[in-house]
Amino acid sequence: MDGLVSFFEYIVDQIDDIIELGIEHAIYILSVIVCGGIVSIGLGIWTRNQPIAREVALAVASVFLTLPSLALFVLFIPIFGLGFWPPFVALFMYSLLPILRNTVTGLAEVNPAVMESAKGMGLSSRQVLWQVQMPLAWPVILTGIRVSALLTAGIAAIATLVAGGGLGDFIKEGLTRLGLPNGVEAIWTGTVFIVLLALLFDAAFVLLRRLTTPAGIR
Repeated sequence: MDGLVSFFEYIVDQIDDIIELGIEHAIYILSVIVCGGIVSIGLGIWTRNQPIAREVALAVASVFLTLPSLALFVLFIPIFGLGFWPPFVALFMYSLLPILRNTVTGLAEVNPAVMESAKGMGLSSRQVLWQVQMPLAWPVILTGIRVSALLTAGIAAIATLVAGGGLGDFIKEGLTRLGLPNGVEAIWTGTVFIVLLALLFDAAFVLLRRLTTPAGIR
């Protein structure tokens, strides 16, 4: 019980830093998801009728996801220096596979008969893509974006090791002070608020799906 009281007291004392670092963490998630989404969805659309190119894109994105995160962050330091960019580029690479795979899957699962019917009604291939395929594939694509956002939220905690900021700063501080006052509280603060931020983003994507998916598809 004393530990819980101490934890809440630490949160109250550090509330300004929690807000500041939480915003930094959220910026990582938002910027990575926007950039990763644009690239992945674009690739998925471009390769939808090119099986070889599609498999190559998926294979490359899969390789990115297997690279150790800390090593990748450090490898980018000579190129981008310390701070925001090494974590951003690494997180961007990690974000690609879930969105790309779901884009490919979503587009492939659209019933060919539906697309043929749309063409029979006089729609061009471009109109079929944007007015039929994408709306039908959107719930699947958005699920990939949600997965990517949760992945980014967790891995972004390591950004602190290359001076990238974010809520991982609390975890790093706690580890350096382990055994000293507020060491454990700092670790728990970073962990709990990263989880809460991830859940907040997940809830936002659930709401976005509800708002942007036609009722008939829901």
